[in-house]
Amino acid sequence: METLTVRDLMVPTDRFPRISCRATLYEGLSALEKAQEKFLSGESEQRILLVEDEGGKVMGKLSPIDLLGGLETNYKRVNVEESLSRFGLRYIWTSMQNDYNLWENPFKDLCRKAEEVRIEDFVKAPSEGQTVAPDDPLNKCFHLFVMNRHDALFVFEGDRIVGLLRFSDVYRKAAETMQECRL
Repeated sequence: METLTVRDLMVPTDRFPRISCRATLYEGLSALEKAQEKFLSGESEQRILLVEDEGGKVMGKLSPIDLLGGLETNYKRVNVEESLSRFGLRYIWTSMQNDYNLWENPFKDLCRKAEEVRIEDFVKAPSEGQTVAPDDPLNKCFHLFVMNRHDALFVFEGDRIVGLLRFSDVYRKAAETMQECRL
């Protein structure tokens, strides 16, 4: 395990289904559902949907939680660091809900807007705690997965996303190593 790098377990971006950042939230929902169906049927190895810009460059990923966040357009006004320092974790939900009117509208009203909201309006670029390089050691990734609770890390070469390191793959390899050590 100590000699393994990100490159050994990462999945290149060309093995993932993609969606345009210009697609609507509803199109994103449909694409995620299709990716899930193909994954469950064994037709595809991936259910993560990569978001690409108009030039075909990967800019992030789309998950079910992103879709929920995309329904509530007030989230783009939220500054998480400021809110945490201002309110602390204990009161963050109530304070943010009041300050930004989060989930104030009926859910069905928010869902009706799904044809108007574009994925580029809510998908976020990977944060610093969600990025690694192909030659980074896996122990760095263990730390990022444990501390940040992401399901995948983006693998960058320069300013380009070249792959994803999925937690499921890292866990599988760690479990194999732990079993070998037990013998």
